[in-house]
Amino acid sequence: MASEVRASHILVDDKEKAENIKNQIDNGKSFEKLAKETSNCPSSEKGGDLGFFGKGQMVKPFERKVFSMDVNDISKPVKTKFGYHLIKKTDER
Repeated sequence: MASEVRASHILVDDKEKAENIKNQIDNGKSFEKLAKETSNCPSSEKGGDLGFFGKGQMVKPFERKVFSMDVNDISKPVKTKFGYHLIKKTDER
């Protein structure tokens, strides 16, 4: 099991907006481009890239989801106290 993962995310205020963005990704739009255009997180400047992180560094719902994903998977909207995240797992080590 990975001790660290690398992920990117798109953070928005509401579930409907997150689902709309997920549909755009599913239909071929670039996750990184949509992160730059739509995400409320400062990581949006880097296409949503959060770098590598271990357990205990992210809020629990985010952490649970990303550590259960396969590399290159993109999640459905995940609700945290910050809003709704679309998470793309990009690496693990």
